[in-house]
Amino acid sequence: MRHLTGIGFFLALAGLSFASDAALLPVEQKVTETVKSPQVTVVHFWAPWCPNCRAELAGNAWGSFIGSNPEVNFVFVTVWNDADGANLLAANGVGAQKNFVLLLHPNGSRQRANQMKTFMGQPVSWIPTTWIFKDGKLRYALNYGELRFEILQQLVRDSSNEWKR
Repeated sequence: MRHLTGIGFFLALAGLSFASDAALLPVEQKVTETVKSPQVTVVHFWAPWCPNCRAELAGNAWGSFIGSNPEVNFVFVTVWNDADGANLLAANGVGAQKNFVLLLHPNGSRQRANQMKTFMGQPVSWIPTTWIFKDGKLRYALNYGELRFEILQQLVRDSSNEWKR
């Protein structure tokens, strides 16, 4: 595992503007660079203490999903937590994949007043939150609660296709 410090759902299509690179934290700059890839990139915000995040990990669900999509980049950003959660991920089959990166957001507070509220200029109001990018453009945002992997798989497939402008 590469480690760097640092369903209700809403679908958002490309075209959202992000904060300027100069205003971003190092973890946001790393994700901004990663999502510029022509490959589909899934960015997942999670916390080890979160029951919904733990439910998504159960049964090796994320581990299997990441392993079944080797052409997709996966970036997990641990938020609202002081530790990165690498041990919990590893215990659930996540982290050894070559297409996986774990990042720790520096504002780890679980206290609402001190929590990270935006990332790359976009709101993050709930975890887990999962965003799907291609070519630096946000294709889909699942901004509220647990996801279903069959839906995520369809969104990854849809994001892989070339869109007509």
